[in-house]
Amino acid sequence: MEFTAEMIAALVGGEIVGDKQVKVSTVGSIDGGREGALAYLTNPKYEPFVYTSKASIILVDKTFEPKQPVAATLVKVADVGACVLSLLEMYNAARPRKTGISRMASINERAEVGEECYVGDFTVIEAGAKVGRDCQIYPQCYIGDGVTVGEGTKIYPGVKIYEGCRIGRNCIIHAGAVIGADGFGFAPKPDGTFAKIPQLGNVVIEDNVEIGANTCIDRAKTESTIIRSGVKLDNLIQIGHNVEIGANTVSSAQMGIAGTSKIGSNCFVAGQVGIADHVTIGNGVRIGSKSGIDKDVADGEIRFGYPALPGMQYHRSFAVFRRLPELEKKVRELDKKLTEE
Repeated sequence: MEFTAEMIAALVGGEIVGDKQVKVSTVGSIDGGREGALAYLTNPKYEPFVYTSKASIILVDKTFEPKQPVAATLVKVADVGACVLSLLEMYNAARPRKTGISRMASINERAEVGEECYVGDFTVIEAGAKVGRDCQIYPQCYIGDGVTVGEGTKIYPGVKIYEGCRIGRNCIIHAGAVIGADGFGFAPKPDGTFAKIPQLGNVVIEDNVEIGANTCIDRAKTESTIIRSGVKLDNLIQIGHNVEIGANTVSSAQMGIAGTSKIGSNCFVAGQVGIADHVTIGNGVRIGSKSGIDKDVADGEIRFGYPALPGMQYHRSFAVFRRLPELEKKVRELDKKLTEE
């Protein structure tokens, strides 16, 4: 789909500098723009690319004044970042939408699939499953017995949702995610072997949740593992049994949460964070990458490091321990002088 500079300016309330009829059909970065692409300048350090970019249209701040000739048409706006988001949403909405149920899908006669759904090749929907209207279920997915999927949810190829789990409305689950596999529960026996603890609960994912590729969310031992509304989980995340993640919390890749821990709402958890079992993290908490959390964290706190420390304490400690080799050398020199005296 093509958009002219005039159309874009009208959509974002921008001012055109250049050819208002120039057309674009895709979005690109300012440093790698090509003809027919819309680029944007959000960081001043990338300004030199404005003068060399081959992009046809560039979004810039309304205060931007070029220091050199610019080949592209400029569209000046009040907030470049917000305008880019709006345009990307519009472009995404205009993309062709898959429709129809494949003859190579296996849908149990006791399953329910709503109107206007897409179900791809080799997807299996088991007995008692209920899929709401306008869902997109891509090839090779598995929807287990009694699973419910809310309307407008998109499930990408290879997703596996085990029996009894509940997925809300307008969720996105990316390729390879596994929802509802058994929690990691084993009881040691006197002979040194382990007895498997049955995992009888399920996973409940509320509305507007996005789950990244190859992320795993384990079913509860009893009751439910719960992912509240608006949560965004990156790729390669492990969520243990009976965990609860509060509304609108965001986590980067490779975070792991052990069983029965709880994270509050509106938290940000960076990449490769590890959270021990039975830990409670409050609302609005920020946790830096590679931190290890083994104790409860109060509302609004910041944690860094392993074991994780409060933000400023960590930075003060880091200022010391990064100089430990130098300090050790000085201590040895002082010790040698004291011994000689």
